[in-house]
Amino acid sequence: MSNAPLMPKATAVWLVDNTALSFDQVADFCKMHPLEIRAIADGDAAQGIKGMDPISSGQLTREEIEKGEKDQNYRLKLGESKVRLPEAKKKKGPRYTPVSRRHERPSAILWLVRSHPELKDAQIMRLVGTTKTTIASVRDRTHWNASTLTPMDPVTLGLCSQIDLDFEVQRAAKEKPQVEQYGGATLLPASETTRKEAEQEQATRKDDFDDAAVFAKLKTIGGNKKQDDDE
Repeated sequence: MSNAPLMPKATAVWLVDNTALSFDQVADFCKMHPLEIRAIADGDAAQGIKGMDPISSGQLTREEIEKGEKDQNYRLKLGESKVRLPEAKKKKGPRYTPVSRRHERPSAILWLVRSHPELKDAQIMRLVGTTKTTIASVRDRTHWNASTLTPMDPVTLGLCSQIDLDFEVQRAAKEKPQVEQYGGATLLPASETTRKEAEQEQATRKDDFDDAAVFAKLKTIGGNKKQDDDE
């Protein structure tokens, strides 16, 4: 049995409209992301969805709601439902997008391409339920409606959840190769610098005059001159 209410989004709409619970509390009870709850409160998501009272359905009690309103850290407990439903199995393949939302997919693709260029086409297909041809046309600006497309967050459009988007972004970041950044010039080790200094000192010494040899040569020249004078 799932720990989420039967109709999570409709339940979230009702809790946002009729209680003083925080976004985190509603998100935890409905197994949704807090940003999705915030979008519902701002009117950007779940438009046209009628709220479902979890009290009348036996999934929540008025006492639980009052506890949550008094303590923001309290987490609501789902009531024992009389109806047993099997857990829904995830289907492989692209995400199904309602007909009313399909015209918004190019705007969502444009947002994903610009905001998260590290995402692969397969990941974008899973998030918004599109095709590679559509993604390529949006990337190349060859889409028939490219001139009027406006980047829009797919979570706000209701095409995917924030949890799914974060998961794909984290996966793409892990698969992206790390680029080594230039850390600037570094100092040479002491062995290199001292060796070069020793070599330069030796070269300088070779270039210097040998004082003893110069004086010996001068004495020789002086002796020869004296002998010439005696002769």
